Amino acid sequence: MVRKAKKNTRKFAGVELPAKSKRSHLTNSLCPICSIVPPYILREIAQRGTESQRDLAFQTLNVSAQIRGRREVVGKIFSGFLLAPTGEKRRTVYDAKHRTRLPGTRVRSEGAPASKDVAVNEAYDGAGATYDLYYEVFGRNSIDGNGMRLDSTVHYSRNYDNAFWNGSQMVYGDGDGEIFQRFTKSIDVIGHELTHGVTQFTANLEYQDQPGALNESMSDVFGSLVKQRVLNQTAEQADWLIGEGLFTPDVQGVALRSMKAPGTAYDDPVLGKDPQPAHMDNLYTGTRDNGGVHINSGIPNRAFYLAATEIGGYAWEKAGKIWYTALTTRLKPDSDFADAANITIEIAGQLYGEDSPEQNAVRNGWTTVGVISSQ
Repeated sequence: MVRKAKKNTRKFAGVELPAKSKRSHLTNSLCPICSIVPPYILREIAQRGTESQRDLAFQTLNVSAQIRGRREVVGKIFSGFLLAPTGEKRRTVYDAKHRTRLPGTRVRSEGAPASKDVAVNEAYDGAGATYDLYYEVFGRNSIDGNGMRLDSTVHYSRNYDNAFWNGSQMVYGDGDGEIFQRFTKSIDVIGHELTHGVTQFTANLEYQDQPGALNESMSDVFGSLVKQRVLNQTAEQADWLIGEGLFTPDVQGVALRSMKAPGTAYDDPVLGKDPQPAHMDNLYTGTRDNGGVHINSGIPNRAFYLAATEIGGYAWEKAGKIWYTALTTRLKPDSDFADAANITIEIAGQLYGEDSPEQNAVRNGWTTVGVISSQ
C-alpha cells in the first residue's frame, strides 16, 4: 500500500507536496567520503593487483580515510564566497599539482577560455552540465539551491584512483593508468558526485544500509541524467552505465555499475565480479561498504531505469522530476527502499494523475525489483 501524505504541504510544479523538514541542511549525510569508486573495489585491487597497483590502492584507501573527518567540518562552512547570483554558473577549477592540499592553484574561472589541460576542461564542462540539469529542468539554483559556487580540483595526489565530493567541492584523481583512467573523463561521474551535495542539502540520507544505498542511487540517477541530457538521448537510447570510460582497455568490464543490469558491469581477475544485486531477493546484508551502500544501490537504480524506460522519452522530464521531488521534498535521513517506493509512486500520481501511465510505470519498476508486492 502507498502511505498517505502528511498535511503540511508546499508547491512544486503546481502540485501540493509535503513541505521540507525544518532541520538544518548544513549537516551532512554522514558520508565518510562520497567517492565514485567503492572501497570494495580498491580492496580487491589491494589483494589481487600487481605490486604497484596494490600500493596505489592502499594509498587511495589511506587518503580516503584522512578525508573522513575533514568532510564533516567543511560541509558546515558555507560563507558568502561560495555563493553566486541566482541562475548564474560560477565555476572555478584548481590544479592540486599531484599534492593533497585543497583547493590548489586556480587554473580556470567562469567564462575563461578553454585550458590546454583536458582534465581542467572536463571538470569545468561537467560541472556546467550538472548545474544546467538542476537549474533548467528542476529550477534548482546550484547544489544547495542558493547559488553555491562549483569548485573543482584536478590532478589530486599522484595516480589517485578516485573522485569525491568533500562537502564543499569536487576533487578528481588522474587514475593509475593501468586500471583507471582520469576521473574527469566520465561526465556521469561528475554529476554523480555533485548530486551527493544536493542530497547533503535536502534529504540528507544517512550513509548506512538502505538509506545509504538510496543516497548512492540518487547520485547514479542524476549522474546518468546529466550524461543523457548532454548526449540528447532518450531513456531507450541511453547506456545506463555509471563510470563508462573510466577503465583502461586492460580491464574486463564496461563501467563501475550498470543501472539497467546490476551485477554485470565488470568481471575482472583483479577487480573481481560486480557484486550489485538487481532484486531484493539478493539484498546484501553484511557490514562491508557501510552495509552495502554501493552494492545495494543496484536495486533502486534498476527501479528507476525500469520506470524511465516504461514512461519513455527523455528520462529527466518525467521520471527525473518524480525522483527529484522525492529527494528534495519527501525523503528523510532514515528512508529505506520501501519509503522511496511509496513516496515516488505517490508523487507520480500527484504530478501526472492517479493510475496514470507514469504512476503505473513507477509502481511497476519497484514491483519488478521486489521492493513492493504487486497489487
